[in-house]
Amino acid sequence: MGPRVDGTGEGNGRIRVDRDRCVGGGMCALVAPDVFTQDDDGFIEIIEGQEHGDGPEVRKALQACPVRAIRID
Repeated sequence: MGPRVDGTGEGNGRIRVDRDRCVGGGMCALVAPDVFTQDDDGFIEIIEGQEHGDGPEVRKALQACPVRAIRID
């Protein structure tokens, strides 16, 4: 079993973000608030300890990102 990601189920994928690509739309934080947040400038951050997971909430955030700044390895 992989690490638990709150609200998303279990998964082994590692969530990666391309901060250079992020435009601060905030869809990821809206769709998966237990996994993503925004820094003071509005750009994506993964909440500490939530770097692993590929559950439904994370997948929704991945799809909701208008610039595809999120990926799961």
